[in-house]
Parts: sequence; structure tokens; C-alpha cells
Amino acid sequence: MRGFVDSLVAQLLAVQINLYACHARLQAGTDAEALHDLRIAVRKLRSLLRPLRGLVEFVALEQAARALGQLSGPLRDEEVLLAQLQTCVAHRPQQARQRQLAAGYAQLLASPELQALFVALDASAAICRQTQACGALQGAAKHVAKGLAKNRKRLQRALIEPKTDRHRLRLLIKRLRYGAQAYPRCKLLSKPQLTALIAAQSALGDWHDHLQWLKCAQQHDLQPLVSTWQAGLAQAEQLSEQKLGKLRRLFHGSCS
Repeated sequence: MRGFVDSLVAQLLAVQINLYACHARLQAGTDAEALHDLRIAVRKLRSLLRPLRGLVEFVALEQAARALGQLSGPLRDEEVLLAQLQTCVAHRPQQARQRQLAAGYAQLLASPELQALFVALDASAAICRQTQACGALQGAAKHVAKGLAKNRKRLQRALIEPKTDRHRLRLLIKRLRYGAQAYPRCKLLSKPQLTALIAAQSALGDWHDHLQWLKCAQQHDLQPLVSTWQAGLAQAEQLSEQKLGKLRRLFHGSCS
């Protein structure tokens, strides 16, 4: 158990350092990937915490991570849309959207959700040690392995169910991928399986982006791009089916 807790504390510290770095990058406006990297750090944190649900000591940290993920999601959607528009000559420049995005960054940086997460992370290492000392983490490694195995089976079943919703598949793929990466000692996935998960997630992410853009297409300045995005959506659907087909072949026969 000690090795499990040591690894958990080390990963929580790594996430905390990464979040502070992303905060500084976002505040200084040094690059266009700061928000994306911040959300990845939050996702890693949630993947670490998900198998530990039921332990009251981690509730505040989990709730803070979830709240920041929900708050930053729409802002990331706006960021991706703006990046897409900037590739279109007819839609450059986009000063109004850039100003709106900058205001969104400022609101996120000043948000109580972000501050609450930093406060919870500051206390996380001590909480882990206290929880370990009182025996609440006894058997946690086995509990985590069992939870990850359940996530694998959920995806396996969803892959072979007829007409499974792509949104659900995308969620299950992300949950399995990030859970396996958060707890590599569980050796849940082979290298080809992990590679296929990443490829399928990327294809489904492109499909999801096109859906989001088309939902915004009623805005007057976006209407000229509807046909382009519809074509892109069709291509993304085809590619995602190819990647999902590879996943089915890799996971076939291991579902019970």
C-alpha cells in the first residue's frame, strides 16, 4: 500500500505543479495551448480521483476538479472555434471573438472554482498521508484495479452494442484511457490498445468539434462555413468508424 500512496502523492504534486504553470502561461498569454494543457491536467486529476470515490477525504478535491472542468469547457470550445475560423481567409481577423476569449480567460483566472482547486491541492498530500495512517486506504490499490477493469468492460460492451451513441463511446474511451494512464501499474492495456484508444479519441474529438461548430452556425458570420463543416463532419464520422473498428478488433473476445 505504501508504494500506491507514494505514487498517488507524487502524481497529485505533479498535477499541482502543472496547473500552476498553466495558470502562469494563461495569465501571461505566452501561448495558445495554456487552456488546453490546464484542462488536460484537470482531467488527469479527475482520473486519479475517480477510483477513490467513496473516501470522504477526497470529496472536496474531486468536486473542485469537476467544477473547474465544467467552467473551462465552454471556454475551450470557443478557443477551438476561433482557431478554426482563423484558418479561413474569409473569417480573419476575428477581433470581437478574440476580445471575448480574452475576457473569458480573465474570468477563469479570477474564478472561485480555480482558487478552490488550488486550495484543495495544497492540502492533498497531507490528506493522503493522514488517510493512509488511519487505514482508510487499505486495499485501495485492489479497489482501483477493479474499478479500471469495470471501465474496460463497459467500453468493450459499448463497442459491440448496435447503434451505440458516439458521445457515449467518446466518454468511455476517455475514461478508460486516462484511468489506465493514471494508474500504469495496473497494466490494464497493451501498447497497441492504448494507441488505438488515443487514435479513436482523436477521431471522435474531431467529429465532436464539427458538431459543436454546426450548432453555432446560426450565427450570421458562420453561415458561409456550414457546407464545409458538414463535409468535415461526414469525413470525421467515416474516420471515427475506422478507428472504432480497430478498437473492436483489439478488444474482441475479452468481454464477458
